[in-house]
Amino acid sequence: MIKKTMYHGKKDYENAIKYYSEALELNPSNAIYYSNRSLAYLRTECYGYALADATKALEVDKNYIKGYYRRATSNMALGKFKAALKDYETVVRVRPNDKDARMKYQECNKIVKQKAFERAIASDETKKSVVDSLDIENMTIEDDYTGPKLEDGKVTLKFMKEMMDWFKDQKKLHRKCAYQILVQVKDVLSKLPSLVEITLKETEKITICGDTHGQYYDLLNIFKLNGLPSDTNPYLFNGDFVDRGSFSVEVILTLFGFKLLYPNNFHLLRGNHETDNMNQMYGFEGEVKAKYTAQMFQLFSEVFQWLPLAQCINNKVLVMHGGLFSEDGVTLEDLRKIDRNRQPPDSGPMCDLLWSDPQPQNGRSISKRGVSCQFGPDVTERFLEQNKLDFIVRSHEVKAEGYEVTHSGKCITVFSAPNYCDQMGNKGAYIHLRGSDLKPEFHQFTAVPHPNVKPMAYANTLMQLGMM
Repeated sequence: MIKKTMYHGKKDYENAIKYYSEALELNPSNAIYYSNRSLAYLRTECYGYALADATKALEVDKNYIKGYYRRATSNMALGKFKAALKDYETVVRVRPNDKDARMKYQECNKIVKQKAFERAIASDETKKSVVDSLDIENMTIEDDYTGPKLEDGKVTLKFMKEMMDWFKDQKKLHRKCAYQILVQVKDVLSKLPSLVEITLKETEKITICGDTHGQYYDLLNIFKLNGLPSDTNPYLFNGDFVDRGSFSVEVILTLFGFKLLYPNNFHLLRGNHETDNMNQMYGFEGEVKAKYTAQMFQLFSEVFQWLPLAQCINNKVLVMHGGLFSEDGVTLEDLRKIDRNRQPPDSGPMCDLLWSDPQPQNGRSISKRGVSCQFGPDVTERFLEQNKLDFIVRSHEVKAEGYEVTHSGKCITVFSAPNYCDQMGNKGAYIHLRGSDLKPEFHQFTAVPHPNVKPMAYANTLMQLGMM
């Protein structure tokens, strides 16, 4: 037991999972082992598995209070707030003097009530855009603001360079400039199809980056290593720009700025973290409210809904954040038809594009995340064959080397947030694809120092996972 506990201290959660699994084979009726493995799954974002283990712990011992606590945390991570509230109620009833449990119960209760209120408003009237209530022209920029400003209301390369340096010094872009960027990028994104299709000429290449998760200083490093975006140095950022890392505002405004500067050669796809539920839990909403206002977060939410869901390169390579589908038979035409201007549904092609993961064995299985599915090499093969594609590129998962090639080279994962959350020790990577042969070229990089603001600094307190 000493050995197993030690792994949590080292944050080596993969090993913790392995050893608790071995312990459970020897003693399958030990609620503590299930609960501890549930915590390790929580730390590795396998929320579906964490929920299953917490539930199993309670089946073994319905009086094991940590089991309720773990199950509540798993449900919170999945956005199942009512289910979480029920378990927090149980913990508080049994441990009325536990301050941490009471705080989490109160916070969860607040979210449940807020969600009910939002549903009531939404059904009451057609939601108006934040843009309609903004008067950007008459927002004044104070005399003591010495930072970057758009030139005649437009993003220029000079503005982008100044803004990146300004952010690097941990200074805040004026709210008028932030609103100008958001309103303009909403207009640009809303005119794009759900499936963006581009053609690379023989001599052209594109750089594909995976999750960046608010790691602004690592984003700057990508541009240092690979060159600033331009019409001759195109980029595709494959979702999950925000949350977890505490410089998400800086990351997203930089990416949106480049989208405005090079609309045809700087591409952005939606990730599962460009959604309200995730932003509420994992920091982006809190960060925007801390640095700007709740109204600005609402506008970010509107903009995120217009991010395209997938991109096809030369009719041969399909890029999406998550992966393939819970059912066979999905075509590129189906992707073109997705009405994406919404929060993602709990199932179906839009959900899968944002959430699914590959698995080594054939077929499909229940997702470790508790959302969408896991798909095997045979699923990938059939999808590619039906749609006359060569391979897919996706992100969504931390990889030790920054990338991973699976399914006989037909499913590639790229992840661009090195030393994810300041604790995973992984490399980051990006991919070059050239029009001449479309063979992926991998480039790895390591994390760079950043100011002493911890990841998840703005996250909901419910996601500051206690060790209870």
